[in-house]
Amino acid sequence: MLSIDLRGKRALVAGVADDGGYGFAIAKALAEAGATVCTGTWPPALNIFLNLLERGKMDESRTLANGALLQFEKIYPLDAAYDTLADAPEDVRTSKRYKDVGDFSVGGLAARLVQDFGDKPIDIVVHSLANSPEVKKPLLETSRGGYLTAVGVSAYSLVSLVARLGPLTRPGGSFLSLTYMASERVVPGYGGGMSSAKAALESDTRTLAFEAGRKYGLRVNTISAGPLASRAASAIGKIEKMVDYYAANAPLTQPLTAWEVGTTAAFLASPLASGITGATVYVDKGYHAMGVAVSAGDML
Repeated sequence: MLSIDLRGKRALVAGVADDGGYGFAIAKALAEAGATVCTGTWPPALNIFLNLLERGKMDESRTLANGALLQFEKIYPLDAAYDTLADAPEDVRTSKRYKDVGDFSVGGLAARLVQDFGDKPIDIVVHSLANSPEVKKPLLETSRGGYLTAVGVSAYSLVSLVARLGPLTRPGGSFLSLTYMASERVVPGYGGGMSSAKAALESDTRTLAFEAGRKYGLRVNTISAGPLASRAASAIGKIEKMVDYYAANAPLTQPLTAWEVGTTAAFLASPLASGITGATVYVDKGYHAMGVAVSAGDML
C-alpha cells in the first residue's frame, strides 16, 4: 500500500507556540508519518509553550493515532527577525524573555542543530512564521518600519533559513512555508504589509527552489492555506467571519481543518513529492478557483 513514510527523517518546524495553528498540525502530521520533530519557538512565547507541555494541557491534541503523544525532540528558542545574535539590539538581548535562552537567532539555531545532531542533522524544514506589528492597519496607514518588519519576519526569514540550514540538510531535503491568498488578491483587514510579505514569500519560493535545488538538491514549496480561527490569526480580527465566508463561497463547503494542511505538508515533505518544487499548493477547499462570490453569482 502506498503511504507517506518519513521514518528516519528529522523535521524542524519553525513557529510552533501552541496547539491551535497550522505549525502544530504540520508537526503532528510529520510525526504520524514517522518523522522526529524539533521546533523553533519565539522566545516571548517559549515558557508558556513549555508550561503547557509540562502540565499536560496539550496532551489531547498531541495524541497520535497509535495512542502515543507527539514528542518534540528539541525545542529551540527562535526569533527569525535576526540572522545572528549580534543583529539583535541590546535591549532585546537583555530583556526578560530573551536574556536566558541563549542564541535565539537563525544562525544560533543552525549551530545548535549541528551541536545536537551532527553535520547533516535535518531532512525537513517548515517555515510557519508570520508577524506584522501593524497588521490591523490599512496599507496606506502602514509605517515604513511596520512594513519592513512584516516582510523581514514573514518572508526574508525563509531566505535566511534556507541559506543557513540548506547546507545542513541531508540529500532529498524539503523546505516548506505557509502563505495566504492575500498575496494575489485584496483581503481588506489583512494589512500592515502582510499581503506584500506573502507575495514576496511566494516569489522567493520559486527563486529559492531554483537556487537551493541546484546548490543543495533541495525542494522548496509553499502551501496557500485558507483561514483558520487559531490564536495567532485572531490577532488580525474578523477571522471567524473569514472562515464563514470561505465556507459559503468555496466549491467544498466544509470548513478547512488544520489537519488537512498538516497532511498536505507531510506529503510535500515526503519522497512521494520528489518531483514537486517551486510550487504554491492551494489547500483552501478550492476557494482560490472562484472568481465571483456565490451570492453574487446567483444574481447574474
